[in-house]
Amino acid sequence: MTAPLVVLFDLDDTLFAHSHAVARGVAAHRASHGGELAAADDAIELARWVALEEHHYHRYLAGELDFREQRRHRARGFVEPFGIDLADDSAADEWFGRYLIEYERSWVLFDDALPALDALERELPGVRFGIVTNAELPSQQSKLDATGLAARIEFVVASGEVGVAKPDAGIFRYACERFGVQPAQAAYIGDRLDTDAIGAASAGLTGVWLDRRAAATADERARAAASGVPVITGLAQLPAVLSTQA
Repeated sequence: MTAPLVVLFDLDDTLFAHSHAVARGVAAHRASHGGELAAADDAIELARWVALEEHHYHRYLAGELDFREQRRHRARGFVEPFGIDLADDSAADEWFGRYLIEYERSWVLFDDALPALDALERELPGVRFGIVTNAELPSQQSKLDATGLAARIEFVVASGEVGVAKPDAGIFRYACERFGVQPAQAAYIGDRLDTDAIGAASAGLTGVWLDRRAAATADERARAAASGVPVITGLAQLPAVLSTQA
């Protein structure tokens, strides 16, 4: 295996601090409501929101819901215990839109994101960067534009445009085709072991799992090793990992 010519990244919770923005967005939106929703336990309500996001977003990826519908289901499920009625689609859209305003106010990259790109360019002269994301392209492009990351990324491959989502090998191979390289000439880094790292490795890329919380279980580490997936806890470790792939 040679050191990669192309390094592809997941976006949310890999380069872009999605969970941070979600936590601040949910807290601010709840506070704007007042009443019982604002007074409820912060940790419990954030955990409920994240669970609803996971559930309905995966329904969207599976084709059960479209992108707007999964947002409506998340909004309705979140406020239902508080007796707030969002049965009308326009009401659900308006509620989610107000959450998005708060979410977008907290958009930032992880502190190690841009330094890692700089270090990779030093270690791997001529390396090219791309994004492969399970999302709609406009929503992800907005994050890249707002954080200044867009100038560093050559191609963004979004499942909503391609019609296939990670961990399907097709989306990884499509990204390689966009760059004009073979899968063996590319690496992919993401925060989800199966969806990102093992999915990429199964498609023939070098898959790298970013375990930011250093919370990998023994079983996860064993599965990563069995798939040839290096595990890192921060992007500062990435240049050393990829430069040793030669």
